[in-house]
Amino acid sequence: MVRAIVGSSWGDEGKGKITDLLAGEADAVVRFQGGANAGHTIINAYGKNVLHLLPSGVFNPEVMNVIAGGVALDAEMLFAELEMLREKGVPKPRLAISARAQLLLPVHRLQDRLEEKRLGAHSFGSTQSGIAPFYADKYAKKGIQIAELFGSGLREKAERLAEEKNVLFRALYGENCGMTGASLYEALANIRERLGPMLCDGPYLMQSLLRGGKRILLEGQLGALRDPDNGIYPFVTSSSPLAGFACVGAGVSPQAIQSVTAVVKAYSTCVGAGAFVGELNGEEAETLRRRGGSDGEYGALTGRPRRVAWFDAVAARYGCMLQGATEAALTMVDVLGYLEKIPVCVGYEIDGKITGDFPLTPQLERAKPVYTYLDGWRCDVSGVQRYEDLPVNCRKYIEFVEREIGVPVTLVSNGPHRNQILYR
Repeated sequence: MVRAIVGSSWGDEGKGKITDLLAGEADAVVRFQGGANAGHTIINAYGKNVLHLLPSGVFNPEVMNVIAGGVALDAEMLFAELEMLREKGVPKPRLAISARAQLLLPVHRLQDRLEEKRLGAHSFGSTQSGIAPFYADKYAKKGIQIAELFGSGLREKAERLAEEKNVLFRALYGENCGMTGASLYEALANIRERLGPMLCDGPYLMQSLLRGGKRILLEGQLGALRDPDNGIYPFVTSSSPLAGFACVGAGVSPQAIQSVTAVVKAYSTCVGAGAFVGELNGEEAETLRRRGGSDGEYGALTGRPRRVAWFDAVAARYGCMLQGATEAALTMVDVLGYLEKIPVCVGYEIDGKITGDFPLTPQLERAKPVYTYLDGWRCDVSGVQRYEDLPVNCRKYIEFVEREIGVPVTLVSNGPHRNQILYR
């Protein structure tokens, strides 16, 4: 069985916890896109852990963890995360990295920072992890695939890339990139030595797992609204976070994916720039931000305060549609227990007309939220162990969300820990 776990909205929905939970029933967990530009927060027996590159199955020693060809592999971040696990006493994970993946280099991170600075007020709110420059190089066929580390032309390619980056940096940013062909080649040779024992040919590994009848989780990063083709362009990421892209990023056929779990948050959060309908401000925002997440709503990588809003059914419904969700996992319902009335955005008013469809970006920027209000449950539900034992109004809220997104909610998370999960 192959199951994709993906985000329904802007990201930060709590996918790490859900993947960590379901990894207990899986044989392999596969990261299929993105890089170290977001974090999956997992709280388990080893404490609070934030993973940026490693698949969320690394805490289960029986699980094969795969970094597939669609991932932007930041080797420095990868080695740092492996060391973090070692220091926490986590058993060495079973890890396989596709030699078809490409390397995100320090020069990509520097270019990201300088570009955001150059754009100023028109910046995209990037995490400055080098993702956009990496994918620009990848699709311009200038990137360095891991397999190329073992080829005879590596030194020449390093020279060409360093020369081009220095020309670009001087012309656009007024400075050198600090990289020579020789220094890049030396860094790549070191990466080659350290990565070597972990490498595989991703598509053939996936086929082997499939033929063996293994249970596979395909783990996405960010959420549907960050998709560059179908999301809130240009305020998107540079790879597709949709379940459909898992076929490309992981190297499996479309027929392989049998179910898609869309992770949906009980309220809305967003990191980065762009239209965010219903964004809260002031004390109302700060209260929700302080109560949310595992330690408040702050970016797992950047530490930036997340933008917050009430649940946006229009956005979540669109995201679940894009993902082809067969089920939903609703997270962080426990956060809303302080509210007497809970606003839910059920439509957008655009130029005097109300719509339930998620619009194109120019219209989205003019949209105003249309709210309905549900009765709150005014108590802490984090200790509840069965769905049937939730307060009536809490169950009504969950069932309302289910109707609005048009996807059955099969899992409900009522706290940050692995065991705080309710099955329906």
